[in-house]
Amino acid sequence: MIGIIFQFGSEVIEVRIKDSTCFFRTSQFQNYATIDGLKLDKLGVIKEFPDLKDNSDWRKISIERFKKKMKELKTEKEQASYVIEDLSKFGYVPKYLQREGHRPVRLWNGKPSSLQ
Repeated sequence: MIGIIFQFGSEVIEVRIKDSTCFFRTSQFQNYATIDGLKLDKLGVIKEFPDLKDNSDWRKISIERFKKKMKELKTEKEQASYVIEDLSKFGYVPKYLQREGHRPVRLWNGKPSSLQ
């Protein structure tokens, strides 16, 4: 399992990756949610998937694409790199990375260099 802590404005977001499932939690909530339980921003989804602009099932399709992409990546390291890269495009700054319950490692300048 890999955990990644992001800063988004004044909010702290934690992402945990176990196998090919991604769990999310904000600093306000104690429980983790899968992507199915998240409130997605339509403009952010359209920025990532412009073809969903006029599709009424944009939320469902974008979630399916995310899950498919996570399953295509072979290791949790690859999945973590993908999540860091993807969320960074939207202003999320990766701060810490934690593997298998070990001590969190600080990520400098938002770079996932400690994934290597």
